[in-house]
Amino acid sequence: MRRLLLAVVFGAVIATPSFAARCGGDFNSFVAAMSAEAQAAGVSPAVISQALSGVTQDPAVLNFDRRQRGTFNKTFEQYVSTRVGPGRINIGRQMLQRHATLLSRIEKRFGVPPQIIVAIWGLESDYGKGDIGKMPVVRTLATMAHDCRRTELFQGELLAALKIVQRGDLPLRDLIGAFAGEIGQTQFLPSSYIKYGVDFDGNGHVDLRHSIPDVLASTANLLHVSGFKNGAPYGEGTANFEAMREWNRASIYRKTIAYFADRLVGQ
Repeated sequence: MRRLLLAVVFGAVIATPSFAARCGGDFNSFVAAMSAEAQAAGVSPAVISQALSGVTQDPAVLNFDRRQRGTFNKTFEQYVSTRVGPGRINIGRQMLQRHATLLSRIEKRFGVPPQIIVAIWGLESDYGKGDIGKMPVVRTLATMAHDCRRTELFQGELLAALKIVQRGDLPLRDLIGAFAGEIGQTQFLPSSYIKYGVDFDGNGHVDLRHSIPDVLASTANLLHVSGFKNGAPYGEGTANFEAMREWNRASIYRKTIAYFADRLVGQ
């Protein structure tokens, strides 16, 4: 599921501070103001110049955003039938076996069962084999931040994206994502990347595009921090179902995660 710019379906919406850059108007002036904001937030001039010099608006991003209204206007049965089929279930079971040792380590550290993690991984990117986005994240987020509907949210995401580059987690050329700036195999917004990302392979970087240990551990960490408790039920109406709101606020999507997780373990 792409984080579809609907407030109710953001996987990791966080409160954003007030920013000085004014939305609308001349795009280059807006980028200049964002550059000043970034420097004030501690981003180095070198990263700012590399990322924002010459950046342009992307009309396709706004067009995509405006087409997303009503994405979840389906019954659960209609929605889940398009997302959880026999092929995806079978591959998910293979992933549970292939990564059993890794998933066990993650479960012990973060208290999230393997089937939940693998269900999210499968839904978000077909276990890293599907489309994880081809859009330059900085350009996407600058475009969305300039648009006045959710400017503070996306100004915050743009600053977070610059911090990902500054931390050395991903080089700018690899900061590629989806139409709302989601990054990696489980589609983290940049703010969530910064807040919940885990370097689980121990190489000194949080890489949610290429490192399966980092991807799966970071996904578990988000749920752990949000209050997910291992050993407790996670279906609709449970505390764990509510904990998954930080992943996605749409009830139908969380029901799909729970349904998929149960299918993966034969329930």
